[in-house]
Amino acid sequence: MNFINYNGEIYPANQPVLTVANRGFKYGDGLFESMRMIKGELRFAGLHAARLQEGMKALGLEGYESMSTELLREKVVELAIRNTIENARVRLTVFRDADGLYSPSGNRFGYCIEMTPVAETHYTGNAKGLIVDVYEELTKPVGFLSNYKTCNSLLYVMAGIYRKRHSLDDLFILNQNGFLCETMSSNVFILFDKQLYTPALTEGCIAGIMRTAVTKIAEAGNIPVIEAQINPDILNVADEVFLTNATRGIQWVMGFNSKRYFNKLSRQLLDKLNEGEPVL
Repeated sequence: MNFINYNGEIYPANQPVLTVANRGFKYGDGLFESMRMIKGELRFAGLHAARLQEGMKALGLEGYESMSTELLREKVVELAIRNTIENARVRLTVFRDADGLYSPSGNRFGYCIEMTPVAETHYTGNAKGLIVDVYEELTKPVGFLSNYKTCNSLLYVMAGIYRKRHSLDDLFILNQNGFLCETMSSNVFILFDKQLYTPALTEGCIAGIMRTAVTKIAEAGNIPVIEAQINPDILNVADEVFLTNATRGIQWVMGFNSKRYFNKLSRQLLDKLNEGEPVL
């Protein structure tokens, strides 16, 4: 049986622990971190803890400082031992644990940790490149919460429905101004004319942990990363496009419309990623 950690206690995953009064359920009042454990070690724990604390502070949650690197490592390892797994995708959800309607009665937080076992003991690239298109039915608002993974995820749910309907692997998400932002669950990197670009955080993309790591790896290899406002038209002329997130590492895009891409740089960066965490 799989187990979860709910507010510091371990429960069977199929045991109900939430009520309909939960603010994460009712209002999306919370945020989450998607993480990867490899060989019993939580990767990039420090970066995850820092982003989690920043997001909790932005939501006005009290006691955000307690979500430290040490606590994340301790709780994830404890749950992994209980589940007898060493390699897993991990999700930590934080929610405002209070009553009230739109105006909460308090600002204390609760949390839940889940994990799903994976077979791979390293980040594995996709053997077959992704086919991706631009999603235009909804755009992402740009604001001070845009860089965090909040529990308000309807944009990505609707994009997921569109993706399945059109038999695609992923979708590029645009911001409210029509510029490239991210994909459904990843940050975007584009190689064009020997320059590597990624949407700036001011464009509303998630401040991805793997985005930070890959940027550092690229710069260590004398490949500067340019954070910019990116017109999606660049996808028609780019040399390479690849996606990054904390659980899968680096995934290369093979095609957009009739355009086909190479994957030389993404393979090189993936090899470096698997050598160990970069100095950040």
